[in-house]
Amino acid sequence: MASESTTVLLPVENMDSEHCALIVDKALGTVPEVKEHHVELNNRRAVLTSERPVEAVQHAVQAIRDNGYGVPTLKRTFPVTGMTCASCVASVESMLLAQPGILKAGVNLATNTVQVEYVPGVIDEVRMRSVIQSIGYDLLIGEEQDAQADLEQVQSAHMDSLKKRLWASIALSIPLVVIGMFLMHEPWANFVMWVLSTPVVIVFGRQFFINAWKQAKHRSANMDTLVALSTGVAYAFSVFNTAYPSFWTARGLTPHVYFETAAVVITFILLGKFLEERAKAGTSSAIKKLMGLRPSTVLREQADGNTREVPIAEVNVHDVLVVRPGESIAVDGEVVGGDSYVDESMISGEPVAVAKTVGAKVLAGTINQRGSLRMRAEKVGAATLLAQIVRTVQEAQGSKAPVQKLVDRIAAVFVPIVIGIAVMSAIVWWVFGGEHALTQGLLAMVTVLVIACPCALGLATPTAIMAGMGKGAENGILIKDADSLERAKRITAIVLDKTGTITEGKPEVVDTLGLDDIELAAALLAIESRSEHPLAEAVTRYLHAHGTHHMPVVESFESLTGKGVKAKVNGITWFVGNRRLLEENGVGIDGVHREKERAWQEAARTLVWVSDGHKVRAAVAIADRIKPSAVEAIARLKEAGIKVYMQTGDARRTAQAVAQEVGIEDLRSEVLPKDKAAFVAGLQHQGHVVAMVGDGINDSEALAKADVSIAMGQGSDIAMDVARMTLITADLNAIPRAITLSRKTVSLIRQNLFWAFIYNVLGIPIAAGVLYPINGFVLDPMIAGAAMALSSVSVVSNSLRLKWAKLEN
Repeated sequence: MASESTTVLLPVENMDSEHCALIVDKALGTVPEVKEHHVELNNRRAVLTSERPVEAVQHAVQAIRDNGYGVPTLKRTFPVTGMTCASCVASVESMLLAQPGILKAGVNLATNTVQVEYVPGVIDEVRMRSVIQSIGYDLLIGEEQDAQADLEQVQSAHMDSLKKRLWASIALSIPLVVIGMFLMHEPWANFVMWVLSTPVVIVFGRQFFINAWKQAKHRSANMDTLVALSTGVAYAFSVFNTAYPSFWTARGLTPHVYFETAAVVITFILLGKFLEERAKAGTSSAIKKLMGLRPSTVLREQADGNTREVPIAEVNVHDVLVVRPGESIAVDGEVVGGDSYVDESMISGEPVAVAKTVGAKVLAGTINQRGSLRMRAEKVGAATLLAQIVRTVQEAQGSKAPVQKLVDRIAAVFVPIVIGIAVMSAIVWWVFGGEHALTQGLLAMVTVLVIACPCALGLATPTAIMAGMGKGAENGILIKDADSLERAKRITAIVLDKTGTITEGKPEVVDTLGLDDIELAAALLAIESRSEHPLAEAVTRYLHAHGTHHMPVVESFESLTGKGVKAKVNGITWFVGNRRLLEENGVGIDGVHREKERAWQEAARTLVWVSDGHKVRAAVAIADRIKPSAVEAIARLKEAGIKVYMQTGDARRTAQAVAQEVGIEDLRSEVLPKDKAAFVAGLQHQGHVVAMVGDGINDSEALAKADVSIAMGQGSDIAMDVARMTLITADLNAIPRAITLSRKTVSLIRQNLFWAFIYNVLGIPIAAGVLYPINGFVLDPMIAGAAMALSSVSVVSNSLRLKWAKLEN
């Protein structure tokens, strides 16, 4: 029977001419899953018909992008409710990925979220929610902050409900156990146990049966399936034996009942879920602390000069806010009135409060300490640095470590395999079990279903990742994905940029030669004012401070990466930059300047030469203070067996002076950006796992090339965008701390997976009765239920240990 064809409307970006439309049309013709297609230029879209729309959309998007055009996509994180185990993760992911328009979907059980990349117009959030609801879960849609708040409300209500059901189940299960163990032969015992167990199984455990049924309708299974099958079979068997005991007595058999087993198993699982949810909340405490830094209301200055308290959601860019002493700053902005000291330790990690006067920048989440400040809002809501940090940590916590992909594949088939083993156990008992074969077979099947625990498998990796990411955020280390966190432990070589990484990146002019020429100083000020290089900023500040303010017109300007600039002022072509720039343009350095150069370089000064194309006209010496933490951090890296290299565009003598002071033997000087990336590639070719640490645009190529890329938080946006880790603090000790964090997190993941696997590998055969022929041991289903609950709690609790771990060694 032929499959039904589906038509998909795929939006296309940058398609603004017939020629573009032809290229897109040709690209779609290469996609084998697309049965028919045509391009609508006016509507900026492609119309596809396919019997396999999921693959058709994915491959069409890739084909269009490969030809230089875009397909708009959105990446969103949605809270998901109702998930309990690794099989739930597999169900949610597989259902989403089976929808046309969804390109990627990754579920995190520990955070109860799913990250989805999708094509708007092909699928929307309402459709996604409908799909998820059809298999027994729910997707919370809307604005991300609102959805997160909704999730917290749902989780809070769920915890309250879980707590009530747990205590009610315990209250009914205790007399059940007493009757089942000591009063089982009383004529009324079975009926009383029936009455006591019914609310536990049917009312307090109803969610297991509802979810199992929804899963079964979609030919899927999860932990709820195992619980529903095991307790349902035990309860139904017991009801039958209580209502119709003659069926067994007529055949000379005793009609056993297992009401207490069904009830106690559900009680233990509810207890395990309650403890697990509490422990999972602990792993996300770092995010909650970050989100709690921002106040909910602010004082906004009105047009008449009065202030009014308004919700933070109503603050717009350019609004003037008043921050009183002791209050948290709500948005990023600039001080326009008042002066004070602001505690930025929660963002930068620096313990000393920073003085803020008019013109100073302030950040959301920091605390005003003394005076009152008036500030103009520049970034609000999701645009603030604090919001970006929270979003980065949340996305990182939701990312999957490479090992998790293997776990997901195992989880997808885990429940069906367990059901098969349970049925096989029952059959073996019925065939070879002798006098009590039927009851023992039933008990073995129930015990196998109860003890198998996909929860521990599903929680092993994400809870450790969550704890690791949170610990990193608390220590000023933002890690963008689980892969980088896992890879950092394998670093064998680290390449450090000098300026802004080893040094503070705040260069100041400390000496000059030849700047007493007023016209030359004016020309230099005009040229350096056009440059964005930190050294140019230092020169500009120096010239302004020493009375040079007039700037002639710059007739032409060319930035020469890694060398300096070439500019034309007053008809003269000036070269301003390093020695290489002079040499390449045939400008020699005379004896006087050479002597000065040697003295400055031995004092670790960076030189900026000024030439008119014929000779050196001036020289500037710039110093950049070495960070106080550099020596200790580099020593710790070397103690860990990591080779440390330094790269810089500075002259050899300057680089050697800095390297010698911080204890680095391997250095490369006068390098261009492409040379930095080539050096990283060379180390990788030698077999090293290479980390690159930098802060500037000129480091971005090397950062992209490195196995682990680390950007300094005070650096350029491009560097931070490329890097997979960002150090918010200026403390270089954050680098060895990040490596230690990686080692501890990976160790936790391995421990968790070991115990999760070993528990199932040993527990399931014992539950099936493998020890019975050896020593007569048969595992009680109630004990199996307790063990199953304990396995999940132990995995989450083990991950929580990272919260108190020290990262200093």
